Amino acid sequence: MSTFIELLRQHHPALKRHHNAQMNGDMHRAIGAMLRCKTEQQGRSQWFYHHCHHDDRLPLSCGHRHCPQCQQRTTADWLQRQQQKRLPVHYFMVTFTLPYQLRVLAKHQPKAIYNGMFKVESGVLKDFANRQRQGELGFTAVLHTHSRQRNLHPHLHIIVAAGQYDASRQTWHKGNKHYLFNAFDLAKVWRARMPEAINQHPTLWLPSDIPKQWVVDCRQVGYGQAALNYLARYLYRGVLPDEDIISITDDTVTFRYKESQTNAWRTRTLPTLKFLLLILQHALPKGLQRVRDYGFLRGQAHALRARIQLLLLNLLYIMPPLTAPIRTKAIRVCPCCQHQMACVGVSRPI
Repeated sequence: MSTFIELLRQHHPALKRHHNAQMNGDMHRAIGAMLRCKTEQQGRSQWFYHHCHHDDRLPLSCGHRHCPQCQQRTTADWLQRQQQKRLPVHYFMVTFTLPYQLRVLAKHQPKAIYNGMFKVESGVLKDFANRQRQGELGFTAVLHTHSRQRNLHPHLHIIVAAGQYDASRQTWHKGNKHYLFNAFDLAKVWRARMPEAINQHPTLWLPSDIPKQWVVDCRQVGYGQAALNYLARYLYRGVLPDEDIISITDDTVTFRYKESQTNAWRTRTLPTLKFLLLILQHALPKGLQRVRDYGFLRGQAHALRARIQLLLLNLLYIMPPLTAPIRTKAIRVCPCCQHQMACVGVSRPI
């Protein structure tokens, strides 16, 4: 059992009693899923191996994207798909951060704010690419909602391939591996367009104290593999890994985090109910897509990426082998004979 879920199970009644007004429907749905995860309420899967006739019945996972016990296979599948789409070119990581003054909007209207962030950042990057008149850009955007201390800190990480594809001429324009776009110019446009998008939304309001300078970071990340691994760690496995919860008392929880400037470990101690709220506030709205692909990296552009691969091969790049993505499946090894068992059915509670 996950340490976080065990804490949630113990303190759920007190959490509802004292902080129910601070919790929205998405938080309640996440709590319900996690409390059912791998229990009789969720149901069981039946496993069988005909060689030794060993039979197992195991409780099912909830599959919720914020559950720390689930989604390991989903993470592996996503990482494999991204690796299959990765081109043999240099990549950049561009990070668009929502200012502190606008985080209250993300707390109360998360779906509208997060969708607005995706729309604005993609428009900014596409417009900067269009100014160069060299073709289409390819990038993948991932939403993160927390800081290292697990406070609300919405930002978008975008993995951008260095280079553009000109569909009209069917040519690849090689990008500069040291420079994508000017980060200060990106920040100025980000600061202009996001407030405009908020003003145009019927249920959002713009605070009066928004800062004049916003933050966009743009850095080179090699061939992209390390950046993908970094994003995958936080994508489907919950906000705080159990191994980072280092101390639990009757009324407090202490967890560790790495400080961004020094990369040194630091600790934070909170009352248990505040700790649970801190983590649960990052439950995303139902139906919100937190990973989005654009340009020639979009999911349906398989033929286009294959064409670009051939162009890159002709430009003397080292090209990885083209293989179809393989979706991993749940595997269980028989404890008696060590052969692979088969899932022969699922039983749900009536």
